[in-house]
Amino acid sequence: MKKFILFVGGLVALMLLIINLGPMVLLGVGLWLLYVVFKKFVKSDSLVGKMGWVVLGLLVLSFTVANVYAVVGILAAYVLYLIFKSWRDDKDEPVVKNIDDTDPFTNFERQWADLNR
Repeated sequence: MKKFILFVGGLVALMLLIINLGPMVLLGVGLWLLYVVFKKFVKSDSLVGKMGWVVLGLLVLSFTVANVYAVVGILAAYVLYLIFKSWRDDKDEPVVKNIDDTDPFTNFERQWADLNR
């Protein structure tokens, strides 16, 4: 049952990731352009140049804020990673964990564990 719930959750997270892939790319490009505009703003010496970079930065910022719902896609990617990690780590534990040699029933427990495999 746990594997089924992980599978369904993984499908939902994958669909959300695929749906938000375009806005995620646009968000990344917008953040990169904001970084470039900021660097050019800092390097500019003239007042007109700085005003131009501010106007361009505000324009790019408006496009970037419009794609802020792409964070849902980023969260879906993280959830998909957690589901994949949980799926891979889900292993059966051995029947006998620690074998104490001073215990008189050690051989019996070892044989019983071999029979139950």
